[in-house]
Amino acid sequence: MSPESMAILVLLGSFFVMVFLRFPIAYAVALSSVLCLMSQGLPLTTICQQMVKGISSFSLMAVPFFITMGCLMGSGGISEKLIALANACVGWMRGGMAMVNIVASYFFGGISGSASADTASLGSILIPMMVDQGYDADFSTAVTITSSCEGLLVPPSHNMVIYATTAGGISVGSLFLAGYIPGALLAGSLMIGSYIISAKRNYPKGEPFSIKNLIKQLSISFWALAAILIVVFGVVGGVFTATESAAIAVIYSLLVSVFIYKGLDWKGVWRTLEDCVDTLSIVMILIATSSIFGYCLTRLHVPDLAANAITGLTTNPILLALLLNLILLVLGCIMDMAPIILIATPILLPIATSIGLDPIQFGIMVILNCGIGLLTPPVGAVLFIGSAVAKVPMEKVVKATLPFYLCMIIALLLITFVPAISLWLPAVLA
Repeated sequence: MSPESMAILVLLGSFFVMVFLRFPIAYAVALSSVLCLMSQGLPLTTICQQMVKGISSFSLMAVPFFITMGCLMGSGGISEKLIALANACVGWMRGGMAMVNIVASYFFGGISGSASADTASLGSILIPMMVDQGYDADFSTAVTITSSCEGLLVPPSHNMVIYATTAGGISVGSLFLAGYIPGALLAGSLMIGSYIISAKRNYPKGEPFSIKNLIKQLSISFWALAAILIVVFGVVGGVFTATESAAIAVIYSLLVSVFIYKGLDWKGVWRTLEDCVDTLSIVMILIATSSIFGYCLTRLHVPDLAANAITGLTTNPILLALLLNLILLVLGCIMDMAPIILIATPILLPIATSIGLDPIQFGIMVILNCGIGLLTPPVGAVLFIGSAVAKVPMEKVVKATLPFYLCMIIALLLITFVPAISLWLPAVLA
């Protein structure tokens, strides 16, 4: 075995062994990279150099700002107002509270950009409400966790910023615009699935539709929804960069949460910022350690080897697209979202572009695949959060989620094979 092959075996073998032993993913990435460098006799100072290089990016500064914005808005009394707005829109339908859950996730996702935040914040309110109105607890939890993935697609999403940085040369503004229609498609597919189940189980309807109530709730929720307008249209219109827009959004969300909705006092702001630091530290450590891992992969020509291996299986672009999705779904079962984006993008993006997939379209595919991974054992973080919030055994939640997995896969296949779903809006507005 050649030294290069041995180094690849050390890097990937040690990484997957540590993942299956349930090492924290940042430690698994870092330690496997260290072992790889040592096996090649390279100086360990390379580790520090690559970690600093990985997080020394102006565009990545948007990530902590967007996370802070989501924490402030999520803790500032926004959830209840968005639920009321969603109820005014779709609460009148059969299974109305399930529809409210899905639509509220679309609204809230545009503010928090986090599936975990969506599940924890909206789930703690909506799951008990749905159970009180006669919905099964496992069904209520399944709707909550699957709809939370809309927040990954609807901007501003810090995961989109990570993908844009990793892919290189991708417009964050175009990627933001590309997420709206796929997010709506995902919401629509989940609503159809919810309606079918609700009709079979005779779940209740909500109050009749009222245009007066809708206008009232829109006026109340305006300040929350305006944060999205500031970010997206500011970036797309060229008024400011993604990083600048994120910083402005943090200030805006602070003012809205404290002075308009009054959901936070200054003590609450400091507590929220402490929670942000916990989340930020995890994300930034992952980005830094993944930079070392990516350096090792590139140095060992793993992306080229992987591309040749995959394209050697078939030259059919449809089968290759399905294979890319399958690889990302399998990775989602064993890894968290950020490391998948950071590690898999340099390997799989060249294959995707070689079969005609636009990098922006592929970015939406990556994010949705990773979102589905957040709902699948053994690593599915959102699955665990939903189970804990609802106090329902994870096995029951997984069983209740099976029909919604199908809805999400259908949405994923449409995004994969109908490029206009992702690319039409950026082409029109960007």
